[in-house]
Amino acid sequence: MCGIAMIRLLKPLDYYQEKYGTWQYGLQKMYLLMEKQHNRGQEGAGLATVKLDTPPGEEYIWRDRVEGKNAIQEIFADINATMAKANGDVLQNPDVAKQELPFAGELYLGHLRYSTTGRSGLSYVHPFLRRHNWKNRTMVLAGNFNLTNVDELFNHLTLKGQHPRDKGDTFLMLESLGFMLDKEVQKEYDMIKQRYTNDVAITHKIEENLDIASFIRKSEKLWDGGYAICGMLGHGDSFIFRDPKGIRPAFYFANDEIVVTASERPVIQTAMNVKEEDVKELEPGQALIIKRNGSIRFETIRPAAQELKKCSFERIYFSRGSDVDIYKERKKLGESLAQPILKAVNGEVDNTVFSFIPNTAEVAFYGMTDGIQEVTKKAPRVEKVLIKDIKLRTFISTNNERDDLATHVYDVTYGSIRRGKVDNLVAIDDSIVRGTTLKQSILKILNRLEPKKIIIVSSSPQVRFPDYYGIDMARMSEFCAFRAAIQLLKDTGRQHIIDEVYRKSKAQENKPKEEIVNYVTEIYEPFTQEEVSVQISKMLTPAEVDCPVELVYQTIDGLHAACPNHKGDWYFTGNYPTPGGNRLVNKAFINYYEGIDKI
Repeated sequence: MCGIAMIRLLKPLDYYQEKYGTWQYGLQKMYLLMEKQHNRGQEGAGLATVKLDTPPGEEYIWRDRVEGKNAIQEIFADINATMAKANGDVLQNPDVAKQELPFAGELYLGHLRYSTTGRSGLSYVHPFLRRHNWKNRTMVLAGNFNLTNVDELFNHLTLKGQHPRDKGDTFLMLESLGFMLDKEVQKEYDMIKQRYTNDVAITHKIEENLDIASFIRKSEKLWDGGYAICGMLGHGDSFIFRDPKGIRPAFYFANDEIVVTASERPVIQTAMNVKEEDVKELEPGQALIIKRNGSIRFETIRPAAQELKKCSFERIYFSRGSDVDIYKERKKLGESLAQPILKAVNGEVDNTVFSFIPNTAEVAFYGMTDGIQEVTKKAPRVEKVLIKDIKLRTFISTNNERDDLATHVYDVTYGSIRRGKVDNLVAIDDSIVRGTTLKQSILKILNRLEPKKIIIVSSSPQVRFPDYYGIDMARMSEFCAFRAAIQLLKDTGRQHIIDEVYRKSKAQENKPKEEIVNYVTEIYEPFTQEEVSVQISKMLTPAEVDCPVELVYQTIDGLHAACPNHKGDWYFTGNYPTPGGNRLVNKAFINYYEGIDKI
């Protein structure tokens, strides 16, 4: 779920100096693109610049990477500090600035890191850089992705005689693309040298003719996963491409001055001050390629899948709610829950206060209250019952800090409901995954208000399976829905189902990923969603909470109705979009059963 942003300035720097009063136009836009996507990555950030037409002997790629949630500010503070040391002529003269200042260039690539594999450290912060003494073989890479077949890709590269220095999917992706880039350059060289004898002329012709789509296509065919990848080559070509299932998002805007790409549409709208229809979505399986001369074209890397699996969690939770379509979808998710909520409060609207768990559930809350009013013809009583004190998403924090943060992240608005168990309290959240925050914090502090009943509503369905394409959810025991289903099986004398799922999973452990079936779905089959919800409520309700607690979840049908163009629902249904997902969930269940339960 990382954030990516790339800018290609299509005019010389002095054009922006004359029109906008600063050659830093691209740099300023990149800061906005990164800051507006801070929600997508709090673990680190990176920025790289490629300068066009740099003479030999001078650096043409600059890169800065920083760890921590303040990484964006630190990167741009360093850039500004360097500029502050320069004299006025440098800052007002684009040509001099390009010669003397590191981040004065025409190509920018930014990245916000959110780790999904437990790997950390500065060496894992994008953009990644692959150096070569030929500019057209030098590559900078950043992406929003997870590959589910890193072992296969690692073995493929080593059988080619390579020696990857890490098994992380980013390293392998970089080496895979780099290997094919080398071959593509060599192919061009072998053809062009038959017509030219001057090596400098040959190099220029290679850069002019280099088929970006070809080397991407030859690398990408080996990948299994979800990805949106941005890249820049040292001589000035750049690209962004997207997986054929459309799992990871990518958007772009282009005019005669600039090409901008990012992970989210409203980010580009805000940074460039353009309308939603001006920002286009990159098609699944497609690449946007910008050649060094500024020409733009689109290429099919792999045909788009007949059944797209765009990530629905982007719509429910992760992406900014300022997108026009996401805003409507989140309202619809809340609105569709009106009937089960009214059932949970026995129709007592006058004695029920409706609220939300800040901050990403606020839009669903508006939809929920609209739905309640539509059904009852009464204006529901609404209050801001919960206040979020710490501006940090515990959901995407590291495991070590998550539990401690969960205890202190919320506070309650006293007096927001009538004391003495008179009022029911309904609070909607965007999702309930682990249940840690509910059990350790939210239910305890809501109980201080002395409600008659607490109803926690999830605008998403029950998260039952690991996500191997984005959010860091890889262990079966992390999911409160899975723990509840296991407990129900044990309580009802059906341990044999757990054992049988393990036996079938173990039997296919060494099969090719294409042959593996997700048998973990059988864990849930004996029970209705409501039965699992009741068990989750029992598990998550602290002993000191002295009122009934009920959980109301979104249904799969409700999800698809609200987000009709984003059918990726594998974390809810186990319907993984690629074979690698089935292989990894198979492994996760085996690890759980054997007591390993690791990534």
